[in-house]
Amino acid sequence: MSTQQSPVWIRLPQCAETPVVAAYRLHVHIEQDSVARVRVSADERYELWLDGHRIGRGPERGVPDMWFYDMYDLSLRAGRHVLTARVWRLKELAPLAQMSVAPGFVLWADAPFRHLLSTGIAQWEVKLLTGYSFFLPGATSYSPWFSGANQVIDGASFDWEALNGDGDGWEPAAHRMEGRALLFGIQPEHALTPGPLPAQCSIPRTAGIVRWVSAGAWENPEIVAVLPDNRMDEERDHWQALAAGQAPFILPPHERRQVIFDLTDYVCAYPQIVVSGGSGSVLTIGWAEALFWDLKGQRKERRDQIEDRYFVSLMRDVFRSDGGAERVFTTLWWRAGRYLHLLVETADEPLTIESFTLTETRYPLEMESRLTLDDERLSRALPLMVRALQMCSHETYLDCPYYEQMMYVGDARLEALTTYAISRDDRLARKALMLFDHSRQASGMVLARFPCCDRQIIPPFALWWVAMIHDYAMWRGDQAFIAGLLPGMRAVLDGFLRLIDSDGLLPSPSGWNFVDWVPAWRHGVPPDGDRGVSGVLNWHLAYTLRLAAELEQWAGEAELAQRYERHRTRLAARLIACFWNDARGLFADDLEHTSFSEHTQALAVLSGALDPQQQQRIAERLRNDRHLTRTTIFFTHYLFEAYYILGMADAFFERLDVWLSLPDEGFKTTPEQPEPTRSDCHGWGAHPLYHCFATILGIRPASFGFDHVVIAPMPGHLSAVSGALAHPRGMIDVTITQINGRMTIDINLPEGLTGTFRYGHVVQELTAGAHRWCA
Repeated sequence: MSTQQSPVWIRLPQCAETPVVAAYRLHVHIEQDSVARVRVSADERYELWLDGHRIGRGPERGVPDMWFYDMYDLSLRAGRHVLTARVWRLKELAPLAQMSVAPGFVLWADAPFRHLLSTGIAQWEVKLLTGYSFFLPGATSYSPWFSGANQVIDGASFDWEALNGDGDGWEPAAHRMEGRALLFGIQPEHALTPGPLPAQCSIPRTAGIVRWVSAGAWENPEIVAVLPDNRMDEERDHWQALAAGQAPFILPPHERRQVIFDLTDYVCAYPQIVVSGGSGSVLTIGWAEALFWDLKGQRKERRDQIEDRYFVSLMRDVFRSDGGAERVFTTLWWRAGRYLHLLVETADEPLTIESFTLTETRYPLEMESRLTLDDERLSRALPLMVRALQMCSHETYLDCPYYEQMMYVGDARLEALTTYAISRDDRLARKALMLFDHSRQASGMVLARFPCCDRQIIPPFALWWVAMIHDYAMWRGDQAFIAGLLPGMRAVLDGFLRLIDSDGLLPSPSGWNFVDWVPAWRHGVPPDGDRGVSGVLNWHLAYTLRLAAELEQWAGEAELAQRYERHRTRLAARLIACFWNDARGLFADDLEHTSFSEHTQALAVLSGALDPQQQQRIAERLRNDRHLTRTTIFFTHYLFEAYYILGMADAFFERLDVWLSLPDEGFKTTPEQPEPTRSDCHGWGAHPLYHCFATILGIRPASFGFDHVVIAPMPGHLSAVSGALAHPRGMIDVTITQINGRMTIDINLPEGLTGTFRYGHVVQELTAGAHRWCA
């Protein structure tokens, strides 16, 4: 694209202080029915409207040197039209994952509509939107808060006509810069790149079930006690009719109401409440994952109980009615949780709440694979895992949708693996890999969370990124894509290898060496993980070097593969010499052999460096040693991987109990850690869904690119389990039945796929089509 054709950013003529919300408009006359292709972006975000109807939101989340734009095909009938955009920049009040360079809006159209529609050429106008203000939650003792500010809309000063392109106060937009001005090598502020993802879901939802109505007053709308003595059961049916979209609700003057709605599932959504009249009324919508038992910590108990508890709404938006008819209040960014707390206070006029609805938003990730099994508890837990993964899949993977909304490498690795097991759609995983590569520092480390407005180093997460690359290469292939990531992988590993000391061991790198939320470990860091030499971190490096050697060999870089294998062999030899405790039959976490964990054993097994006798002794101790430091939800994935290698089916199913108990405790998604947990929705907790396919059914790639499958099931006590994994070439079907000590396994492979069946001492090669094995 030449400089003359470069997209031109526009902005407010005057530099407004952040937070700022602006509207842009363009009146245009179309001579004949047409379809115009346009590309749109903004800093920080936009909503695009055509003739008063919203047609899109964006841009999908990126970083300055990979700033995404969205593409729309506008169906334009002959005649006059108005394009409008609402654009906002909150800067410090935005979610921490929302990066920014400079405020602005850009739209450019393909010929023949370039001069008619494009910013910087067509006559776009702009105005500052009033009526918005923002505030951060106050009860931050419950958690660090990274999900951005809450919103206030004052209807009396709000511009209700702007998004229709009406009203006064419009002025010609100022040009900010050209998006691809590369003269003399000067780089653009935003490196515009096509967004790799499809549009986010937009699913209408009701406000659920009314659980509690009260006329009780409140001092602090952020923390409200839900007391059974304050209930107004006589109004519940009327509020339920509102929630179901069956009737409006009218609240008389000088009244207060609190209403708790149970969405009956975890939901990420844009709320929308439509009101008429009631000038001076104030409506507050608070969100919570669950209610708190007390105000001293994170104790919540059963998630389906609400009375004699506290509704703590860190997500909370305030809407002030101006008395107009059918005023539509909503938020600029989505909210998350299971429960809604509506607080309404009227002034001198009655307020009519015409409707209260939600629009669910998330990445369009659906369960393509199929799974049925005869374990009722596991069957009940599976939907929670699917929902957790969906609620943590948006414009990037997220650790959690409520407290942080950030993509961490450790979380994303497990989310991507689970995605591969249930869906052919790998676009979110590809984006994650690319973004983390863009976060690399001079040390070689990738940042622990990205996009993000600050820089956090978690050295183990940099190693998990290497594992993510290996996962993608195994499950999807695409050598050209992987080749683009290998220089980053090499930089990460060189950063670690530079630290190897004269004893041949890795001293704990600088940064937060988080491994797992083990209660006995300070901030999730294993013994000697802050200073000294940690067995956990060293075995993690040995495991990663194995993966890197395999990747380099696949990429045709035999010399580099030999180099990583040489480092792995040397390091593993030192680890066996320094950390193996023969009396315990285990590897220690520290050089003094005072601490032993499941984490170290799992990584040692995964490294591939142990002889069969050591593996057998570790298996015995994992099964019987109750003094081992145990993994929690995140790291249990790696313990499960070790169990699979060691053939420990009974231990695998025993440790699933944490997940199997979740439905009975009222959860709708998988939590961050065992109780007391901060987050009730954490994507990393969905990994047993991956293991249902990869471990129980035993369906795993046997070669890079998944051209060959290995099926080595570990069904344990299950008497009947059947599944179909969505492979790029078709469905891989596996059905296992165990009756009276006899096992039958039926396998069906799609055309173009070969495989190997392994069970016990049996090894059988597979071709496309149906196969049966009985014993």
